[in-house]
Amino acid sequence: MNRPPVVSAEEWQAERDKLLVKEKELTHALDDLAAQRRRLPMVRLKDGYVFTGPDGETGDLVSLFDGHNQLIIYHYMKQPGSDHLCVGCASLTDNLSPWAHLAPRGVRLILESVAPQEELEPLRQRFGWQIPWYSSYGSTFNEDMGTGGGFGVSVLLRDGDDVFRTWFTNGRGTDRLRLDFNLLDLTPYGRQEVWEDSPEGWPQTSTMGWLRLRDEYPQH
Repeated sequence: MNRPPVVSAEEWQAERDKLLVKEKELTHALDDLAAQRRRLPMVRLKDGYVFTGPDGETGDLVSLFDGHNQLIIYHYMKQPGSDHLCVGCASLTDNLSPWAHLAPRGVRLILESVAPQEELEPLRQRFGWQIPWYSSYGSTFNEDMGTGGGFGVSVLLRDGDDVFRTWFTNGRGTDRLRLDFNLLDLTPYGRQEVWEDSPEGWPQTSTMGWLRLRDEYPQH
């Protein structure tokens, strides 16, 4: 194995302190980005969307907030009538919970898909997900959100009955929602994917090619 040098504890601490300076710079840069994000202009969303909830109830866009004034939506990639299960979406959802610590700040977190509720509920039951999962089947919500049939994260703000879109990301922008990827980034081998800058000889495989639905991994 082509390992980095093995050094004394004192030498390690000195190198760790150097890296910590860069980590602190990144933390402050993320704080600055968050401040800019809070000042982004907003888009007013139209009325007329109808959503079906996990219990079969239907409601409009305002109902998704469930009394909160901020909403985070993960647009889960599940197309109507398709048997394809997106491993990326499923494994990301494994990282999510109802997150009781969001509610005191007026925030609710949900999943949303264009597939009908009868196709979503079996997956929620299979994986034991507790996070609310809504269907926008029959509406243009996903199209209007610009997901292009893919996945992404939207953040909405409610002021009375007025709803505004404040932020959106997709692709690797969703990585910050994943504790698993963030923990792997702390390890010596990282995510072990070919795009990473790792020491020569470090284990690497195709990007996300190792991911499986969580009940399909080999038992260890």
